[in-house]
Amino acid sequence: MKKLLIAITSFALATPLLLATPAMAQNTQQNKMSACNKDAGDKKGDERKAFMKECLSNKPAKPATQQDKMKQCNADATGKKGDERKAFMSSCLKKDK
Repeated sequence: MKKLLIAITSFALATPLLLATPAMAQNTQQNKMSACNKDAGDKKGDERKAFMKECLSNKPAKPATQQDKMKQCNADATGKKGDERKAFMSSCLKKDK
């Protein structure tokens, strides 16, 4: 009897967790669809169809690693020296945090 009660309780507690995942995924897809529709603007026909296909299939860009940021900031800081370079590098590396 105790085993049955434990099994029923476990199922009752786990059910909302199992049902929440598809709803979250759908909401994300809806957000993506909404954003792509806004970006499509006045496009029509095959042009709009191609744009929407590309937009909806795009994966989110990976965030830049600290090493990638450092490379980019170093390239952008070319010609700067001393305190000017130090201030530039500090502000550049803090972006997108």
